Amino acid sequence: MKTCWVIYNGSLVSDKFADQAQLVAEAAERAGVQTYIMKNYEILMDLKNDAALPDFAVLLDKDILLGYFLKSHGIPVYNDPAIIDLCDNKATQYIRLAARGLPMPRTIVAPKVYPNFSILESGYFERIIEELKFPMIIKEGHGSFGMKVYLIEDEAAFYEKVESLRGVDFVFQEFIASSRGRDIRVNIVGGEIVASMYRHSETDFRANITNGGKASPIDLTETQKRLALDAADAVGAVFAGVDLLFGTDEEPLVCEVNAAAHIRNILNVTGINVADAMIAYILEDLR
Repeated sequence: MKTCWVIYNGSLVSDKFADQAQLVAEAAERAGVQTYIMKNYEILMDLKNDAALPDFAVLLDKDILLGYFLKSHGIPVYNDPAIIDLCDNKATQYIRLAARGLPMPRTIVAPKVYPNFSILESGYFERIIEELKFPMIIKEGHGSFGMKVYLIEDEAAFYEKVESLRGVDFVFQEFIASSRGRDIRVNIVGGEIVASMYRHSETDFRANITNGGKASPIDLTETQKRLALDAADAVGAVFAGVDLLFGTDEEPLVCEVNAAAHIRNILNVTGINVADAMIAYILEDLR
């Protein structure tokens, strides 16, 4: 019997992270895998480690170093930590998506500015305002569930935000007014679409359910399907939650790719347990 560790971040207090791990662990057990739910800090990353390790690990966290540690001991990790690493920083992710020529909001990656310094008087920010106009979006490189994404509507808010982000990776992005408060989440496993849902909010420019959005099942168009699959492939994600926006005339745009996407909400909305597809893919991949 194969053994598996399902790993989540034990420092996070929300029950949603343990719940995510439980969904995956139950799917693995149903498939005949002996499974252990592990908090990331329960695995001692002793570089002389000779402790017993599992046949594979499902990393439901952004503890990239833990993923690399397990890989260094020959343990297959899903998603691969390099993919989680890439997707965890929206700036590096957008660079990869743009290199594939995928349709997405116009995006400008902010330059590195050290915390104790400023480029406020350089003229750079005036160029950004001229290029993107207001409103625009500012996204920090690292953030989940729609957090650290800001709708900037005037110069005062713009300059306050960019000064507060010195030392932080972030991007400036065109605001897609036609997609305000609505998007699509597409869950992909091994290059196949498993489930999708339409999300919408009447109270927030973001559609995330965590921020109060509502969701319903959706039948994707062929264009939406192709773009979601291409986006997951562009970043190399075996498991992906691809978010699509609605552009002019409803044409889809890539919002972002999540390499550690949560699956409880899409299960509640569609009745499809993405975890079963994840485990089935892994077991086939390991043959």
